[in-house]
Amino acid sequence: MKYRSTSGTVPEVSLEEAVVKGLAPDRGLYMPERIPELPKEFFDRIPSMSLPEIASEVAYALFGEDVDAGRLNELTQDAMNFPIPLVKVKDNVYSLELFHGPTLAFKDVGARFMARLLGYFNRDNTDRMVNVLVATSGDTGSAVANGFLGVEGVRVFVLYPKGKVSPIQEVQFTTLGQNIEALEIDGTFDDCQALVKRAFLDDELNGKMMLTSANSINVARFLPQMFYYFYAWAQLADLGVDMDEVVMCVPSGNFGNITAGLIAKRMGLPIKRFIAANNANDIFYRYLQSGEYNPRPSVQTIANAMDVGDPSNFARVLNLYGNDHDAITAEIGGCTYSDEQIAETVKDALETTGYQLDPHGAVAYRALEEYLKPGETGVFLETAHPAKFKDTVEGITGKEIEIPERLAAFMRGKKQTVALPADFDAFKSYLLSR
Repeated sequence: MKYRSTSGTVPEVSLEEAVVKGLAPDRGLYMPERIPELPKEFFDRIPSMSLPEIASEVAYALFGEDVDAGRLNELTQDAMNFPIPLVKVKDNVYSLELFHGPTLAFKDVGARFMARLLGYFNRDNTDRMVNVLVATSGDTGSAVANGFLGVEGVRVFVLYPKGKVSPIQEVQFTTLGQNIEALEIDGTFDDCQALVKRAFLDDELNGKMMLTSANSINVARFLPQMFYYFYAWAQLADLGVDMDEVVMCVPSGNFGNITAGLIAKRMGLPIKRFIAANNANDIFYRYLQSGEYNPRPSVQTIANAMDVGDPSNFARVLNLYGNDHDAITAEIGGCTYSDEQIAETVKDALETTGYQLDPHGAVAYRALEEYLKPGETGVFLETAHPAKFKDTVEGITGKEIEIPERLAAFMRGKKQTVALPADFDAFKSYLLSR
């Protein structure tokens, strides 16, 4: 299968080239030339299938033309080796817990798959060093760093905004060493993302280094996230709910997560509608209301992984719907919540249901509380373990959160970072020095 740029001004490329390059030369994002539809018999079988089995079949539909079937099955099964349970929170509302992977965040799914796929494409190029650039507002950095840790022929540079990720998130990618380098940028996530995007367009850098991205701009990072939408549906199918009335609510920052869900729907997954839940960074919500997209600098919130003022994957949403605002609003609703509302939701949910939300899941849970219609079943994506935001959550609820041993192990490590200004020349000079 070929992959085309959302900007549409450069030739289509192979999957390997799309993965290795990350960003198209015209600054567009790669999308598959077509979206294959899964057969009805797949959905008949899906309730009895495991997560790795579902992931393997979906992966084959997307990537089977470009990757050896046996190797694709192996790398998919290896990437998806942790549980993603659907947990009932209250009547008609379920949490899809995406925090049971190595770094306790949903981005483990895409990061682990991408690391293995890039390793597959790089298997015969033992003298080729691939340099992965990734900007993070929280969980992406830890998931990518741990997914690529120790992968031969790959070096990872994690750019993150100084003082704007939680301490527990920070230690997950600043204490690893080996082939992982953490760059502490004096700016915002948007500054970090801008540095990464500009690097891909710099002729000198690309002439001397093979660069790729592990942000959701990379097709190998965002597409595998659809695996858990299919698995959520499979788990719901066992519960006797009306499968024509399923609503997915996604806490949304850079919009790779919800875009994967939208593509899953195009592949045949019968989701009735989606809700994109925003924190105070409400650029997409405003677009839904007005039809005008006006990015602006992000603001810092307690749901920091969603602090994005210019979502990269908005280009993919537009591409998927042919720039048709009416078509987008027909399938996607939106909402936006302040820090005060998020905190209120975390506290109320714990008191009334006993379920501990993290700030990001709280945004999506509140959206279902307010926008789920009679007869519908809502699933919200709980994207990170509450312990990753221990101080924030404990400050809201007054109750202690136990830190899982996987997180505690990171906290015992020694922080290793390089401090840089939000300046491209400084960033470029550092990369060239490496």
